[in-house]
Amino acid sequence: MIDSKFKITYENGLHARPATKLVSKANSFQSEMIMEYQEQKINMKSIMGVMSLGIPANRTFRIIFNGPDEDEAFKAITRVINEINEMK
Repeated sequence: MIDSKFKITYENGLHARPATKLVSKANSFQSEMIMEYQEQKINMKSIMGVMSLGIPANRTFRIIFNGPDEDEAFKAITRVINEINEMK
């Protein structure tokens, strides 16, 4: 299990376009990924779940990776979050 904190610095936060990127990448792995923000936990493979968190810019959230490819999933999701933070 990998438990890590992340921050979206993209000025629009985690709205539809970046959320879709995250969910798409999450669904390419077998591991379970649980995203937690303000004591709400959702399955990161669900676009509705991710959108329901409404994570604004510059807020910290947590992702728990658990499964056979958790290391690869953690690295890939970290890359996607970095790409989101570089969006204009």
